[in-house]
Amino acid sequence: METILELCAAATEFQQSKAMVSWPHFEPQLIENEIREKRQWKMIVDNKIVCVWAITESDPQIWGEKNSAPALYLHRIATNPHFRGRNLVFDIVAWAKVFAKERNLQYIRMDTVGENQGLISHYKKCGFDFLGLSKLEDTVGLPAYYHKATVCLFQMPV
Repeated sequence: METILELCAAATEFQQSKAMVSWPHFEPQLIENEIREKRQWKMIVDNKIVCVWAITESDPQIWGEKNSAPALYLHRIATNPHFRGRNLVFDIVAWAKVFAKERNLQYIRMDTVGENQGLISHYKKCGFDFLGLSKLEDTVGLPAYYHKATVCLFQMPV
């Protein structure tokens, strides 16, 4: 859990340095819940955690009516700063395709807060279709950076 929180903090610092919408401080309870629910994942290279992310199979507050289609939702991809630029999202996508296929899910989905053209381009290169922007209405219980936010929606078929 300590490593996950450190990588999220490093991602927040990076986001702030690029004047992007940044993540808040995540409470350990959130991470503990995800670990207990087996929704927190990590990528290891040479015995080092190089990337972490969370998953869910439902995300109605962000995806609205589209949430009814069976999908795997990827959240909070945080990369070890020493491994940035290695296109680890391609590896996460390869893993997600297998994971989703085993569960008979139709889509892999992601969202980002704000209209970050660099991220849009990167996720499109990773195989995601950019579905456009969506203004969130019901954000009760979502992290603070989602409140009154416009999000970019991405999806790819499994």
